Amino acid sequence: MPELPEVETIARMLRLGGREQETKKASGPAISGRHILGANLFWERTLVEPSPLEFKTRLTGQVIEDIGRRGKFLCFRLTRDWLLFHLRMSGDVLVKPAGSPLETHDRLVLDLEGDVLLVFNDARKFGRVWLVDEVDGVLGNLGPEPLDESLTAQDLFTHLHATRRQLKPLLLDQTFIAGLGNIYVDEALNLAKLHPLTPANRVTEEQAIRLLESIRAVLRDGIKRNGASIDWVYRGGDFQNYFRVYQRTGEPCPACGTPIARIIVGQRGTHFCPHCQQGLDILGG
Repeated sequence: MPELPEVETIARMLRLGGREQETKKASGPAISGRHILGANLFWERTLVEPSPLEFKTRLTGQVIEDIGRRGKFLCFRLTRDWLLFHLRMSGDVLVKPAGSPLETHDRLVLDLEGDVLLVFNDARKFGRVWLVDEVDGVLGNLGPEPLDESLTAQDLFTHLHATRRQLKPLLLDQTFIAGLGNIYVDEALNLAKLHPLTPANRVTEEQAIRLLESIRAVLRDGIKRNGASIDWVYRGGDFQNYFRVYQRTGEPCPACGTPIARIIVGQRGTHFCPHCQQGLDILGG
């Protein structure tokens, strides 16, 4: 599933000039400032709201004014409305020349002025699209942005101490903090030297400072490297070549050489260093 760095990369590349089909690099015309001439919806369940007919009617004639991100949501600011995408497991947004053949997994195609198509492709059909006049109904429950400087370590410490939940599932909770997924939580906890099963209310102030710094470090590194490409869906990123623990079970920890371990936490595969991220004293307390 694309996480914050991958969605940020997609938004940035769309602003710069689209995303080429094979490498997913920025190329071709930018789509900001273009009128939407029409919409073709090929899988109606992709659309959460409004109805397909209203969706097509409202979209037509609006201008794409800006493209951004909130958590894992891709956000298009239009003349009057917001077009929101959640990519879920396999969604992607691409720019193609008009007349390009329809691909098997294309779920939504927008015709833009200047002979350009904006295509939402989603093999597993879990991705969702909204057209709304305000975003709070969709995005209002999201937690703070981890890269927003208004989020302080003291804020994080306070929120951590309000719950006994284990760190791994808590950090995956989008209402606690927005944009983190399995990859970046594993990487951040390793960098912060915190065991994924640590109860949140046992984290010290010093550890909270280190955790926030680590979350920001791995996210910024992921964005710098255009995200992680670990399957056929999201290509073009390079962060997978710099993983410390994620999907490195049995390989040596880059800090101490201990083999990376894998456990299941909340039905999610979780990777950590048993030496650097010791937590038995915390877990047993």
